[in-house]
Amino acid sequence: MGAAPAEDACPTCGEPARRKISAPHVSRTGTSAFRLIDSTERSAAEPGVVSGSLPSTGRGNSVYPTNPLHRKLPRP
Repeated sequence: MGAAPAEDACPTCGEPARRKISAPHVSRTGTSAFRLIDSTERSAAEPGVVSGSLPSTGRGNSVYPTNPLHRKLPRP
């Protein structure tokens, strides 16, 4: 960086332009996408341990849906 000239030709118009040196934006650790990717990678290597029963859906204890048309479908 110390050897780079202070001015260089603009790639669009060819006029001399001053260089602007700023911090690179290499990490977006605050975004929800990054948190999702991080948690997905973490859960692949360290899956969470589940204890207890499945959460209740509030519909009762029936395994089959209550739609009468579904009664005609074959059961496993």
